[in-house]
Amino acid sequence: MEFKDKILLIRAKLNISQEDFAKEFGVAFVTVNRWENGHTVPTRKTMWRIDEFCRSKNITISEDKNV
Repeated sequence: MEFKDKILLIRAKLNISQEDFAKEFGVAFVTVNRWENGHTVPTRKTMWRIDEFCRSKNITISEDKNV
């Protein structure tokens, strides 16, 4: 699963917008949009923060395409 797909899945599980997700991580809406479109990826620090955020929300991202 590509990172862009993981972001979409996280947002879907939380039922939040790109804007709300961006606010959570202190980035611009357009940044999240670029992540989801595969144009860029977050920094390592931001990826770590996303991972910690998912753990705090009990969200797991499976490599299974049927998730």
